[in-house]
Amino acid sequence: MKTGFRNENREQAMTAGKTLLSIAIPCYNEGENLWPLSDGFGRAIGKRKGIEVVLVDNGSKDGSDAIMGKIAKKHGFVRVVKVKENTGYGNGIWQGLRAAKGEFLGWCHADMQTPPQDIMRGAEIILGARDGKNVFVKGERRARPLFDLFFTAGMGVFCSAILGKWLFEINAQPNFFHKSFMRKLGSPPSDFSFDLYALYIAKKGEMEIIRYPVGFGKREHGESSWNSGLAAKMKFIKRTIGFTLKLRESLGQKND
Repeated sequence: MKTGFRNENREQAMTAGKTLLSIAIPCYNEGENLWPLSDGFGRAIGKRKGIEVVLVDNGSKDGSDAIMGKIAKKHGFVRVVKVKENTGYGNGIWQGLRAAKGEFLGWCHADMQTPPQDIMRGAEIILGARDGKNVFVKGERRARPLFDLFFTAGMGVFCSAILGKWLFEINAQPNFFHKSFMRKLGSPPSDFSFDLYALYIAKKGEMEIIRYPVGFGKREHGESSWNSGLAAKMKFIKRTIGFTLKLRESLGQKND
């Protein structure tokens, strides 16, 4: 894929100092990952203008706020949003998206499992789309362990059957869309159901869903706040099932 943004109007907007693209990254106790993450984005963004990375301190208790402050001083493309209390992964994303200044928005995890270089490939896709307002770009993870593939496939089949839309690789990162999509999201869930909800809303709105392959490596620093073993996965499944059934119920009520 060619680098650089192909739309002349967007290039002019960047030259004028406007923010074209914002990437929100919710961070909960990710202090060890923040420097590698931001430096990785620095290399991936390169000389491009008009891009901001919004680091969301989602109620961290590991001193992340001080680290983010230093990062913002080094990297001009970084902005910091502070959420005092962690009420969920989804709320961290939402607060970052609400604070974002870009015409196009996105989010991804802070764990570095999807490399910044691959994340920026998704940015290239949304920024190069003919009708960016009707496009939802989402990664598709490769080289995952067999158990994780089985787990992901099972959840995809269940959610697809309940909601009546083909949904797979629901929690893959990153995600990109035009800022007008924010209105369609309404009041999104505050937990890990955010990824499912956003993908479903995009499908329901008949947006063009563009999937592209991304790397998915092991977490190098820190520990996941949710994916810490089989018990955590079962808890995640239970919450996802509950949210999916609740979402179907709410959709039925709206259609009555």
